[in-house]
Order: sequence, then C-alpha cells, then structure tokens
Amino acid sequence: MPVIAEHRQVQRHLSAFYGTELAHKATNRVPAVESCRSWAAHPSRRQGWAGAIVCALLLFIFLAPAFAITGALLWAVVTLAMTTVLKGAALISTLRSPVAPPISSTPSELSGFRLPRVSVMVPLFKEKEIAGALITRLSRLTYPKSLLQVMLVLEAGDKVTRETINRSDLADWISIVEVPETDNLRTKPRALNYALDFCNGSIIGVWDAEDAPEPDQIEQIVTRFQQAPDNVACLQGVLDYYNSRSNWMSRCFAIEYATWWRMLLPGVARLGLVVPLGGTTLFFRRRILEELCGWDAHNVTEDADLGLRLARYGYTTEILPTVTFEEANCRPWPWVRQRSRWLKGFLVTWCVHMRSPGRLLKDLGLRRFLGVQTLFLATFSQFALAPLLWSLWLTFFGVSHPVAATLGPTFMAGVVVLFILSELLNLTLSALAVSKRGHRHLLPYVPTLPFYFALGALAAMKALYEFVRSPFFWDKTAHGLAPIPVEEPMKTPSHSTSVKNRPRDGPLPASAAS
Repeated sequence: MPVIAEHRQVQRHLSAFYGTELAHKATNRVPAVESCRSWAAHPSRRQGWAGAIVCALLLFIFLAPAFAITGALLWAVVTLAMTTVLKGAALISTLRSPVAPPISSTPSELSGFRLPRVSVMVPLFKEKEIAGALITRLSRLTYPKSLLQVMLVLEAGDKVTRETINRSDLADWISIVEVPETDNLRTKPRALNYALDFCNGSIIGVWDAEDAPEPDQIEQIVTRFQQAPDNVACLQGVLDYYNSRSNWMSRCFAIEYATWWRMLLPGVARLGLVVPLGGTTLFFRRRILEELCGWDAHNVTEDADLGLRLARYGYTTEILPTVTFEEANCRPWPWVRQRSRWLKGFLVTWCVHMRSPGRLLKDLGLRRFLGVQTLFLATFSQFALAPLLWSLWLTFFGVSHPVAATLGPTFMAGVVVLFILSELLNLTLSALAVSKRGHRHLLPYVPTLPFYFALGALAAMKALYEFVRSPFFWDKTAHGLAPIPVEEPMKTPSHSTSVKNRPRDGPLPASAAS
C-alpha cells in the first residue's frame, strides 16, 4: 500500500535491504575485460614474474654493466623524446587556440531548456580536519537547491568522518550515503559506483573532500552541456590551490599543476588526444557514464582509466575554465605517497588497456594510440628513470658519462642537447602557466622545479613495488596539513547565468529558496 516517505527514508531502507548486493555490484560493475580486478586471482603468478625479471636484470647488470646502463638510458631518452614532443605540440596548440569553449551568460540564451537535476558525489574517508569546511564551501553554491543533490559518500566503518559530519547542520539538498563493508576493497571508485545508484540527477559530478568549487560552477557545467554536441560525455574543470604560499613544496606543487591544467591538458584536448581525467571537478552525462558501467573499483587512478575508456567508446572530454580550489600537498612523505598512487595507477591502466594492443589501436587510431603510450607508459618511465637522466649533468662538469664509450661522443652530444631542450621547454611551460594574474607570485620558484621532482624517483620505486605486491592498495592523500583560509580565494561569479524565472523540473520548495 502507498506510504508517504521522505527521500532519505527510502534511501536508508534501500541501503538496509539491498546494501550488500549493491556493494558487490559496485565492486564488479565494469566488465572484467576492461578491469584490473582479475589480478587479484593470481598474485603469486604476478610476483613470480616480477621476481624473475628482477633476477634477470641483476644478472645482466652483473655480466655487462655498461650495456645494461646503456639500454636503460636509451629507453629513458626515447620516452623523454616522446614526452617532449607531446609537450611541444600541446604548447603550440594552447597558444594558437587559447579561447575556451563559449559559455552563455545571459538568461535569454538559456530560456529554451529546462534546468536539469544535478547530483554531485563527494567521497570522504577519515576526514576529521576537512569535513566541516567542506560543508561550508558547498553552501556557497548558487544553483537552485531544488535541482541539486550533493551526496557525502562515507564508508560504513568510518566513525571519524561520521562524528565530524554529525556536528554540522546539513541542508535538505545534502545527503549521506554509507558504503557497506563487503570485502577488503575500500577505494574511491567503489564508493562512487555504489553512490551512483542513489543519484537522481541527469548530470553526475565528483568533488573531493578538500575542494572549494566556484559558487557558479554548476551553472557553467549545465550551460556547456546544453550547448555541447551529444558525444561530449565529460566536462573537466580546472584545479587550483588555496595554500600555494604555505612553503616551497606547495609553491612547486601549484606551479606543476598550473602547467598541467592551464597549458598541457587543454593542448592535449585540442589535439584530439585521450584526456586522462583528474579525480575531481568531473561532470558526466549520466546515460553515458552508466553505458560505460561507471568506474573500475580496483583501479587506483580510476579517473585516468575512465578518460581512456570514454575515448575508446567514441566520446570526448572538454576542459572547462571553471576553477575548483584544493589543498596543495606541501610535505615530502605525503607527496611521495600521493604521487606513487598516481604512478601505480597509470601503470595499471596502461597494462589493462594494452592487453590487446591491436584492439586499442583500432579503437583510438594511430595518433591517439601513440598519445596513450606517451601519457601513461612514458610518464611512468620518466619518473622511474629520472636518476639516469640526471646523470647527464655530469658532462657539464667535465666528467665523462659512464655510457659514453658504448654510445659514442656524437650520440651522447645529441642526447645532452635533447635533455637541455626538454628542460628549457618544461621551464617555459611552467613560466607561461603562472605568468597571469593570481599566479605571478610563483614565477621566482619556476627554476627550482628540477629539485622538486627529485622525490618523483622515490615515488616511482614505491609505485613499482606496490604494482607487484598490492596493486589495489589505496594510499590515501592526507588532507588538512595546511591551514584552511578563512576567506578562500574563490572567484565571485561574474559570468553566472541567472536562474530566476526559468523553467524548472519541479517547484522550488521554501526550504531551498535561499
């Protein structure tokens, strides 16, 4: 018999009766052929192969050290050339087409369509320091609250975050979903897959715990989706950092990601290459996200993997100039832990999609296929083999390089020239990325970036070890290490679209009128 019940009551009962079943579904949502979860069935085989490869390499180094080092250096040079070409092409593309996709800013241009419902998921885990600030930030959003659903996604056993949230007053448009504990897997993509079944929006978004989105971000997303072609499946926002002045490491972190988000990634998108998504400020057309079965629950860089799967299915991603502010990693060991997870995920993603190289080539075409090799395999290789490239600095101090005898002086000269050009290109990209208003205070620190990336080699070694021993281990990023500013540097909505007197999917209740 019909019973009147609040949405939250329905949600709680669905979780109580079907939570375990939905959690299992969330774990195995992506087809096995597109997932890395099959690795869990044969860990000893993977570790055996890894042990055999390491023994073979050690034997090669012992028997022919010069040739072993030469081979490694040659691979480092090849991947350096790949990444340099990609960065150069992305720079040229960005400088030629600096204008982002147009976004309507007048109500008259939007009066012909109904504003959609938007659901944004915010996965949280042991967020004692940041959860309270998150709720304050979300309250600044200007999209009609009757059409907005923000879901705080918690793990069932996470008492720390639950107690923190219980001390806050949640608005009607903010709800909590707890992901049941069904196995040892506890990852962000699993939580997102579970929460997706409780979302009611036709546009699905993802924010991180420490995010501070622009107040009019949802309006920009909705507007662009209305104007974009049907094959645009995802809109990726830009990340910036509110603690870029905390210390030297936070400054370098902000420079690195200003380069990525404002120079390289827009260029990659304009070149028509595969866009490896970031983990936050992502918005999807729901029907396409469900068509691709959501996220791979076992992949620790589920975002990059999903970006690649979108491209393989013929969909595109656009970079939208809407900014979300985050906390820049500003301590060495948390930085290594975060970067090792990203590098491990890139390697896992490459291995999954290279199970059938011919099929990947057919799905993407040669240009995008080569782009995948550069973005995933060459990127990991550059971090792992960075010490070999650093050894090229010996030649500037009159010291003969150990492999000069095997490669010859002419080839070594060419390698050194490539190395110098690559470094100059990196510094140029970074300088251009922080040369505009709001980032100019970072310019003096651009020359120090080579020292900042020194920790990357350690992160790559940690990633390689975990790739063999624990590929699904999620090394959680520590939040709340930097002081949270009272007034966060969020842009005042200068190009927001007016939402008054426009068709809506439903009435605006009094509780959401503010």
